[in-house]
Formats: sequence, C-alpha cells, structure tokens
Amino acid sequence: MTREPSNMLHLHPRLFVARPYLPPRQEFDKYLDEIWDNRILTNYGLLHERFRAELSQFFDGANVTLTANGHLALDIALHVLDAKGEVITTPFTFASTTHVLTWNGLTPVFCDIKENDLTLDPDKIEALITEKTSAIMPVHVYGHFCDAEKIDAIAEKHGLRVIYDAAHAFGVRVDGKSIASFGDVSMFSFHATKLFHTIEGGALVYKNSDLCDLYEASENFGFCKGEHVYIGTNAKMNEFQAAMGLAVLPEFDTLIKERKELTARYTEHLSDIKGVRCLANENPRVTHNYAYMPILINANSFGRTRDNLFQELAKHNINCRKYFYPLISDYKAYHGQFDSGLTPIAAKAADEVLCLPIYNGLSINDADRVCNIIRGLYNG
Repeated sequence: MTREPSNMLHLHPRLFVARPYLPPRQEFDKYLDEIWDNRILTNYGLLHERFRAELSQFFDGANVTLTANGHLALDIALHVLDAKGEVITTPFTFASTTHVLTWNGLTPVFCDIKENDLTLDPDKIEALITEKTSAIMPVHVYGHFCDAEKIDAIAEKHGLRVIYDAAHAFGVRVDGKSIASFGDVSMFSFHATKLFHTIEGGALVYKNSDLCDLYEASENFGFCKGEHVYIGTNAKMNEFQAAMGLAVLPEFDTLIKERKELTARYTEHLSDIKGVRCLANENPRVTHNYAYMPILINANSFGRTRDNLFQELAKHNINCRKYFYPLISDYKAYHGQFDSGLTPIAAKAADEVLCLPIYNGLSINDADRVCNIIRGLYNG
C-alpha cells in the first residue's frame, strides 16, 4: 500500500462513518401500498404486528415490544422494572444511556470497563453496590458481548435488575442463542445509523411474558384492555417504521456478510501498524454483527494523537467519529458531578478511540484508501 498523492484527493467522494442502508425500493413500496389500502398509520397496525412477530422469531421466540426509538424503550424499561436510587452503568457509551437515568431521577454510578473489549468490567461492580442500588445497566459496546453471565450472577446475588443497552448488538448471538437472552430486558435501537434500522425506532426484548401487558401499556398512555390502568407515555412505533423494518430484515444476512469483509480488510491492513489497535471481536463464543470499526490510537507508538489522525483523515474527505468522546462523566451537562479519574480505562479509551467508516455500500477499495492514508500518516 502506498501513500495517496495529494493531487488525487479531490477525485474521491466523501466517506462517512455510517450511512443508512435502504432496501430495494419495490420492497418498501409494497408495504406502503398496504398502508394506503388499510389507512392505518399507528396504534398497533397490521404491519406493526407482523414486524413484531418476525422479530420475536428472530430473537428466538422472546417477547418484543416495539417503540418509537431506543431511548424511549430504555425509559419504559426503567419504569416497568421499578428502578430506584442508584444504577450501576458505564461512562463509555452514548449519552442516552446516562441521560435516561438522570431524566428519571436516578443516580448513575459509573463502573470502569474492560481493556480488551471496552464493556463493563464485572469484577468491579460489587464494590459499587450500596443499599441504594436497584439495577445494573451494561452496554454491549460496538456490539461486543458484555460478560453477561457474571453480571447476571451478581445481580441475582444482590437482588438487582439488569437492563442491557443492546443498541449496537442487533443480530449478535452467543453460543448460538440471541444476545437478548440475558438479563431482565434488552433494548435495541433501530435508528437510521444502525446496522438494522426502521428509520427511527427501537425495541425491548424480554423473557418474562407476565410483563407483556405492562410494557405495552407503558408505551401507550397506560392503556390496557380497554382501560387506563397504568400511568404511561407515548412511545409506539408507527406503520411506516414497521414497513422499513420489514423491508430491511430479509437483507440482514447480506448486510452482515458485507460488513464482515470490510472488517477483515481493515484488520488485515491496520493491525501491524504500531500504535493502532483494531478492536475486533475476539470472543470465539460470539457471532458478531460488525456494526462498527473502532480503532484505538496510542500516540506514543503511532507518532500522532487520535485527534490529529481524525483531523488528517477529514482533510482527505474521510469522516470518522470519536465514538465515545468525551467520556459521559466529563460532559458539561454533568460538570462537577463525577470524577473520570475513577474509571481510568474508560478515560483512556475515550481519548484513543476512533470509529472508521463502515457501512453497506462502502467498497473494499474505499476501506483500502482509508488504511492507505492511516499507514502514510504513521510517524512512529
């Protein structure tokens, strides 16, 4: 691989860190025809129920509650599971994970993460449990599987709920079973930037059928079996979102195959560069979804900081993302409330991580160009 001549830069199209996949137009249009024929737009329409049934099968027969977005799904899960006081979670995540806690008057207690996959470190959880702790909210970061067996065992020992933020983990399987088989409930985001999307949207997936009515009522103003028996919000998925989900779901295996090839290409061409660590799936039990392509930049070895590499790639029309930076405990919104020094591994990851472009429609040549530029910028 050779460094790209500067006079060729303007010839290359802009690359994004993510772009939504759009299914064949005729596949989406056939569902739109149904909407026009039925004239049902929301409130558990025919497409909504069909989509729910297909997702239930996708998740090994688990219960599925569809929502307008993933954030509202987390909000509902906290209410249904009656979370109070403190919730142990990770600071290395998207804002939603923490904001939904503080918005509901809960106190996030930040636990550090594991260095190998940047997920919540179960060996550090018990030291943070107090009489005020009601739940644990781990995150399957980048679709990497949390050590759920250990986390669930700790929760059972201490009588805590476990709500998995699985926003990145659609389609991930562990020992052949759905990643949603762990904990009390798992939240999946179907935002347009996700591997699988419904434009906007989300879902709660859970085993306990006794809670179905409560989850459904909680997203529909508390309305259940003809009466307002609970206090709820409005978080229902509409028919247009369900239509997109129905059109995208049959393409899922193809999407995964393409991303797996891109991930392999990135890893092949970057893993031998000093100071560049590809955060690839290393757990042999896990069937990965290749949702993101994060790398970690050690400035001392690479010869440039992550921020400098980010800026240089932008000059080449390559838009990456410092995902997740800053650490949530360093947000201006939480100024003075948390100490990121208490989670040093998470703080280090936030300063080093960079997500490279990966999406369906990105070519192998595009991935090669990104790798070529990074290799050319190596200054170790």
